[in-house]
Amino acid sequence: SREALPHRGKPSAKVVVVGSGPAGLFAAFFLVRLGVSVMLLERGKPVQERIKDVRLFWEEGILNRESNVLFGEGGAGTFSDGKLTSRVKDERAFLVKEVFVNLGAPPEILYEAKPHIGTDVLSGVVANFRKQLEAWGCEIRFGARVSDFVIRDGRIKELIVNEQEEIEAPWVILATGQNAEDTYGILAQKGVAMVPKAFALGLRVEHPQEIINKGRYGKWWRHPKLPPAEYFLTAKVGNGRSLYTFCMCPGGSIIGCSADPGRVVVNGMSLSKRDGPLANCALVVNVHPEDFMKNGNALLGLDFRRIWEEKAFQLGGGGFYAPAQRLTDFLREKISATLPTSSFLPGVRSAPLKEVLPPFVFFALKEGIPVFGKKMPGFITAEALLVGVETRTSSPLRLLRGEDGQSVNVRGLFPCGEGAGYAGGIISSAVDGLKAAQRLLLAMDGHR
Repeated sequence: SREALPHRGKPSAKVVVVGSGPAGLFAAFFLVRLGVSVMLLERGKPVQERIKDVRLFWEEGILNRESNVLFGEGGAGTFSDGKLTSRVKDERAFLVKEVFVNLGAPPEILYEAKPHIGTDVLSGVVANFRKQLEAWGCEIRFGARVSDFVIRDGRIKELIVNEQEEIEAPWVILATGQNAEDTYGILAQKGVAMVPKAFALGLRVEHPQEIINKGRYGKWWRHPKLPPAEYFLTAKVGNGRSLYTFCMCPGGSIIGCSADPGRVVVNGMSLSKRDGPLANCALVVNVHPEDFMKNGNALLGLDFRRIWEEKAFQLGGGGFYAPAQRLTDFLREKISATLPTSSFLPGVRSAPLKEVLPPFVFFALKEGIPVFGKKMPGFITAEALLVGVETRTSSPLRLLRGEDGQSVNVRGLFPCGEGAGYAGGIISSAVDGLKAAQRLLLAMDGHR
């Protein structure tokens, strides 16, 4: 019976979890707690080694394609603000936070309205998560990139790791994150059902934190009890689009998060104290499948964002420098003669950002930013810097799954998390990983 699930012995079949982001970690957590034999495969490195590779990339522009801001233990969310806000109305969301606290996150995340951990603390939590999983018997393998999926008679049978090793895998939780473009290419070739999905694209804006504090707090902006101010803004624009802010990082940094040569991708990050001198936020516009679809190919969203990332690399002049423009110059369509200080590493170079954006995104930004200026005093200023290009707000595709959590045309394959198109952010991804593990157990029970 279902009630007996936690008490049964180990199943004969091993479950393979692919990806050690929030979805993969929490799927493995749920299964190993119930005595299930789990192997967790991660293409990148353990978090402490990964941090060294990321630092080398930011400071010297030396990219490790398998160990970077996007790939490695903890997933892409490890290098973020560690935001734990979520629209998910699910009791599992509180469980996720409790697990984080037990592994070293601050207890305040259990009751704060807008909880965040911070990149500095989150990396330690992730390392503790691995130690706990290993103590419970989970086999974790780093440097293990799944290079092929063996599917026979509509069922997953094996995984090929690093082009050479065959792993028997009748039960697979696929939690690869939205950045594993090669993985989705392989799945598409194998005929795994997927469809294109809406996402968002735009730029990141950086202000002195003091300007944001003044705009939000008014005359009280110097009050010592007030935290660094945040903002959330939206604007409807004439072409039927919406411009909105995303992933606001008070006292944080704009970071480069490329995983491929010849492409510049930006994101935001804050440390736990959020006490840096600059604030940054994504300004993004909704992108619909019809904006990039020429045929039924679900991978075209990946191709579409690649175009703008490559343009950003070219305009940045190479070396993973990012193209940038003063916000006031962007609105005037004027190249900036000088640029204000930016947190972005290895650095920024003046460029016309109009050229790294689809025309409909450029016009939405040009029309929507003045609306933001009316809503928040000080937002439009020559001290504000726009940096391009932000493309990874969510996955541009969705792997189709049934009510039982399995791929609609490959039994035993359970796609979950942000990469599969069912989550966005740490909490919702973790919750989806828990759901995938629960559904897998039920399917495994029914298969006996």
